[in-house]
Amino acid sequence: MLYKCVFTSVLFAATTVTSLQGQESMETHKQMHMVEYLGVRPSSPFSEAVRVGNTLYLSGKLGTVPGQGLVEGGIVPETEQTMRNIAAALERHGSSMDEVVKCTVFLADIADFREMSSTYVNFFPNNKPARSAVAVGSLVLNARVEIECIATVDLSGRM
Repeated sequence: MLYKCVFTSVLFAATTVTSLQGQESMETHKQMHMVEYLGVRPSSPFSEAVRVGNTLYLSGKLGTVPGQGLVEGGIVPETEQTMRNIAAALERHGSSMDEVVKCTVFLADIADFREMSSTYVNFFPNNKPARSAVAVGSLVLNARVEIECIATVDLSGRM
């Protein structure tokens, strides 16, 4: 199933700051691009990703296959599918696994860390992004792993 992305721009203005001498600094503006993932319920408060400048913040991904649910077989197949889902999302939004700078891994059971890690590392042959891993009580769909990432996006070819 193909998914379409909708890009919505929201302008954020930083507050003018007054120094101790009473002089105002220049007001700065940032352009924030929300990347909406169609296929999520319209009432969902979540975006698949948000881009601020050339930084892409990817929401957490699970080891699901569209239309089929969570893969079976435990932490290794779930981690593999999660990483494939991350790679696909990064591609949709103009980035890649080579551009990932930070991941946060959420594990339902910290005992799965070693197997998750040995699978996860295979998806980063060219760089090893910073990574944190935490154990949580439970995850959506009774998943064993959820991973979120921060990546850069090359904006040189964009208008």
